[in-house]
Amino acid sequence: MHPLAGNRPRHWEKDALNRQYPDGPRRGRAAASVSIDQPESIRDDLSLASFVVFRRRVRLSPRAPTVRPFTSPSSRLPKTLLDTASIPTHTPPGSREESAATDAPPAAPTTTGSIRTHGANPTGAIRTLGSNPATAPIMLHPGDSLSSGRRLLYVILLGALTALGPFTIDLYLPAFPVLEADFDTTAAAIQLTLTGTMIGFGLGQLIVGPLSDKVGRRIPLLSVTALHVLASVAAAFAPSLELLGVARVLMGAGAAAGGVVAAAIVRDLFGGRRLVVMLSRLALVSGVAPVLAPLVGSALLLVMPWRGVFVVLAIYGAVMLVSAIAFVPETLPPARRHERGTTTVWQRYQSVFTDRVFIGVLIIGGMTFSGLFSYLSASSFLFQEMYAFSPQEYGVLFAVNSVGVVVGVQTAARLAARFGPQWVLAVSTATLVAASVAIIVTDQLGLGLWGTIVPLFVFMTACGFTFPCVQVLALDRHGKAAGTAQSIIGATNFGVAGIISPLVGAIAAGSGITATTMASVMVGCAVVGVIALWAIVRPRTVEQLTP
Repeated sequence: MHPLAGNRPRHWEKDALNRQYPDGPRRGRAAASVSIDQPESIRDDLSLASFVVFRRRVRLSPRAPTVRPFTSPSSRLPKTLLDTASIPTHTPPGSREESAATDAPPAAPTTTGSIRTHGANPTGAIRTLGSNPATAPIMLHPGDSLSSGRRLLYVILLGALTALGPFTIDLYLPAFPVLEADFDTTAAAIQLTLTGTMIGFGLGQLIVGPLSDKVGRRIPLLSVTALHVLASVAAAFAPSLELLGVARVLMGAGAAAGGVVAAAIVRDLFGGRRLVVMLSRLALVSGVAPVLAPLVGSALLLVMPWRGVFVVLAIYGAVMLVSAIAFVPETLPPARRHERGTTTVWQRYQSVFTDRVFIGVLIIGGMTFSGLFSYLSASSFLFQEMYAFSPQEYGVLFAVNSVGVVVGVQTAARLAARFGPQWVLAVSTATLVAASVAIIVTDQLGLGLWGTIVPLFVFMTACGFTFPCVQVLALDRHGKAAGTAQSIIGATNFGVAGIISPLVGAIAAGSGITATTMASVMVGCAVVGVIALWAIVRPRTVEQLTP
């Protein structure tokens, strides 16, 4: 029996079939359009009726009049998302009907009731089941019909767009001493350029996200990325520290579009378990890029002056701009930009901030990112001064911890698809607390270097498990406001991390940074994340992902 039928008696199938095809299933061409926004009872009746027709192999008469398809009584359905395309009728060769069909012009898009069916859809949102509907795959989301090669292209391109933000922020960090000498200023003044970059990045996300929900994905992406290119060129030729600071703020705002729009595009195309896989790829980039960017910056400074770093960022942004123009389609059609309840920016923010689960995962993501940045801000002092690491050894440590993030992200994608992202978070947040506490314990016991780097690797791996699950739980529930939701996540992550990570230096003031002072902040962030999961998200109340 069809899974939609459950344990209903057979006469229920007959009643559903009669309601769907009042003139009888043996007459006409059985066609139906199903929208996932229709009431569940309507979808069940329609899907079951079509299944019964297919299962019993009813032979349709080619000359019988076409039966009017069943449509939803609502007049506000945005578009057809799934077409359970009918069993085709065949006209005998040489007949008048065949000649008329051959000479007729292409059919224009038709409207059936409140559901529009178009002849082509670049995102694959409409799917025709073809000559054997009983075995054809049903596409619930536009991206399900993409080929594996096209999905790989999106992963590479959207991942590179996501990495533009972390590279813009962190690539020039190794040049701080050189900047201090060239501008004859203090280290605190150079630090302000980093603060300005993060402010621009956070504000840019809050602007670009809702804007992309309002006007589409491509216009904000292309406009803001072009701003990043121009600001990078200005930073490369900045004659004073003040102009460099202004250029850095604009660079941060220009880099904001990459991560926000990339995640929104993924949510436009995918849902359910495939969304977990795609977002895990982006989370892999966003987790590894902040770790690798300083290493790449150090390598660039070996072959070019500090101004060359900004030239490289300008080239990076230009390549992303050209690639977006050539390969990134518009994934948010006009009909979805004005759906009821998500027309204004205020309505989008209201829909997001009134969601308990979103608030919970927002706190978890911000605390996890803050714990990661606490490690990034303190690690250079800890390992190069306390443990006497050379720059090369310090780079190897970064690379090893990056492997932990990669392993966590890729494993989380599989586990979240099987058990649910909320339960992966239950394990990963507890692991964050245990690993950071272990760093304090081993440091107090005097176990030395290995007592620090082993639990630190576990902490980084747990971060990799956490990042994709936070994005999935946030975006899967807010497909109509994906840009707004992602902008809030990004702005919160960087904003909270910018506030909390300096606490490591404040705690260690006068005594120097140790593993204990670094891990103390990490413990606090992890504990807040655990409380948010069980008190606000409440995993048992979260629904499982759809296929």
